[in-house]
Amino acid sequence: MDGLHFIYFADPMCSWCYGFAPVMRQLRHRYGDVAFVRPVMGGLRPGTSDPMPEKARRGLVHHWEEIGAMTGQPFDAALAERDGFVYDTDPAARAVVLARRTSLDAGLDYLEAAHRAFYAEGRDVTTVETLADIAAEQGFDRAAFLSQLADEGLRQETWRDYAIAQGAGATGFPTLIVGPNADGSYALVTRGYNDAETIFHGVDHWLASVRPAAE
Repeated sequence: MDGLHFIYFADPMCSWCYGFAPVMRQLRHRYGDVAFVRPVMGGLRPGTSDPMPEKARRGLVHHWEEIGAMTGQPFDAALAERDGFVYDTDPAARAVVLARRTSLDAGLDYLEAAHRAFYAEGRDVTTVETLADIAAEQGFDRAAFLSQLADEGLRQETWRDYAIAQGAGATGFPTLIVGPNADGSYALVTRGYNDAETIFHGVDHWLASVRPAAE
């Protein structure tokens, strides 16, 4: 069974990914001894430069309320009143990739923390100061993390993630795949939100099919 792993295409400013966070937490606990999880940043809105109009902000917050009702995740409506907000997802994605350099688990933990900060706590994760604060809360050295966020190599590494996601056909998030199969391919676990019961049923079925080949 060595080498089996999930690839999780997500974005730290994707509301459905935030809704999916409890499922991912359970999945990591349930399958941690069988398959590790590699987070790959999908690139939701990297490089956006225009401020979001008030009507769009309020519409998005209403959409969040619908996601919260479905997933049970709490949402803060602070974005609706944040004039001049630019929905650039690239800084937060770079922060996840920077945390991932420490370990895959650190990257996943940071991703979940960034989700919580933006959606549940109303913090602006487009700013490097907030991202460094989150890193400090996760046990990183704040000053070092803040400095490294500006690294050109980190920017390139993050954009390689986006290219990987596009190449894999992960155009919506969350997308979760698992593999490899005997032929090197990967099986789709979910494209978009699904509840834990549905996810685990699919993964268990896939594991049952690959175990004979691995034994």
